[in-house]
Amino acid sequence: MTGSAQPKIVTPGEWQTAIDEIRIKEKELTRAQDAVNAMRRHLPMIKIDKDYTFDSEQGKVSLLDLFDGRKQLIVYHFMFAPEADAGCPGCSWVTDAMSHRAHLQARDTSFVMISRAPLAKLVAYRSRMGWDQPWVSSFGSEFNYDFNATNDEGENHMASVFLRDGDDIYRTYYTDNRGVEHLGSHWTWLDLTPYGRQEPWEKTPDGWPKGEMFWDKRHDEY
Repeated sequence: MTGSAQPKIVTPGEWQTAIDEIRIKEKELTRAQDAVNAMRRHLPMIKIDKDYTFDSEQGKVSLLDLFDGRKQLIVYHFMFAPEADAGCPGCSWVTDAMSHRAHLQARDTSFVMISRAPLAKLVAYRSRMGWDQPWVSSFGSEFNYDFNATNDEGENHMASVFLRDGDDIYRTYYTDNRGVEHLGSHWTWLDLTPYGRQEPWEKTPDGWPKGEMFWDKRHDEY
């Protein structure tokens, strides 16, 4: 990390004026996000006709089983290839930041992580990280490939949303790349600070600290 610059020191009145200016932009952003959320709620959906089977700690389960009787299901496609010894650091960041599932379940929504690594690896890594999220393996199935969570370039981090109507399952939404970034709230918290994420692409004043682009690590590796 380089640079030791600091923000300009101003009077309380000048500081509040600057805060008021950015607050206008923040409210515009909030309203824009509300509008995008509304668009998402109006999206059409596609039916999932293929049967998928996953390895879970309770044995073989289907995609329908993952709903656990609820109406909606959120899947986080965690990057963990069968040959890997540990899960993706970025996906681990996202998982570290996940909220208690009871809040989702209160709105008839279940959550599960799915990876292609064998179940034993997932369980061992979850224990290492101190997580309790439900995690199943798609090893040996076409699930990851059908949903582009695995492609010719390797594993892909994604979030998918499903809706259940009886035993019929529909996919209503998905996002990947920086679309899942806000789920890992460590980035969001850092965005509030003067130095931000300190990544090369960020627009910052001259002299601000800058580090490497891919600097995130598993929380026990710093």
